[in-house]
Amino acid sequence: MAAPVFRFAPSPNGRLHLGHALSAGLNARMAERVGGRFLLRVEDIDRERSKPELKALMLDDLHWLGLEWERPVRRQSEHMADYAGALERLKAMGLVYPAFMSRGEVKAHTDDAHWPRDPDGAPLYPSRDKDLSEGERARRIAEGQAHSWRLDMAEALKRAPPSLSWQEWMDAGLQTGRRVEAQPEAWGDVMIARSTVPTSYHLSVVLDDARQGVSHVVRGQDLYEATAVHRLLQALLDLPEPTYHHHRLILGSDGRKLAKSEGSAGIAVLRERGWTPEQVWREVSLA
Repeated sequence: MAAPVFRFAPSPNGRLHLGHALSAGLNARMAERVGGRFLLRVEDIDRERSKPELKALMLDDLHWLGLEWERPVRRQSEHMADYAGALERLKAMGLVYPAFMSRGEVKAHTDDAHWPRDPDGAPLYPSRDKDLSEGERARRIAEGQAHSWRLDMAEALKRAPPSLSWQEWMDAGLQTGRRVEAQPEAWGDVMIARSTVPTSYHLSVVLDDARQGVSHVVRGQDLYEATAVHRLLQALLDLPEPTYHHHRLILGSDGRKLAKSEGSAGIAVLRERGWTPEQVWREVSLA
């Protein structure tokens, strides 16, 4: 059997913090524990926020922590053709449609206490654009109207297996697990790509995991619910199913999950204060 494959996949749009250290450290240690491989992936599809200097600083922080990974590092920005191909496949299946509503229009349309919301609390995308004719869609695109591509959830569910689920490991030792029923309908018509970038986080992550042969996805609890969308895309695109472990989060001073703006928990700030890598590992309970 092939060795298990783990990955750490940060976005270079800010400096790494303690939450990243926890996730990277868990992946590396779990891979070592089971004789697996540890990969690094740079999720840099956001062309405006992903800066080359931040990529370099991110790698420096990970090296300072004592982590090692296989080469070459996969950078999403170098694989846009892969994502575009998957998007075209979904278009050919009739499972995505162009969505033209601006954020302001969506807000105005959904400014109702009873409007359904996704697991992250955002309002579900209105169905208005699904009623446009093919001719109207083509006209708007030809005129250069800004748009995204959204998954037609109702149609996608018709193509999905009747019982969609994933294997969730409940502990970092991969000893106790259970099957979790996936409910992607809770997310409504999720964004799959933009007109300027032929992908989104959801589409990229399932394709990257498949291309890299990732067998064990270890990531934060904040992405637990999104796994339902990823399992749906994996089924639609005939991609392999990894197993999952969603680890605890490191919380900031406000009791919420850390953000890159939480300077006090930044790896670079801690390094400047004289912390050692061992102190970081103790802080995230991985010493």
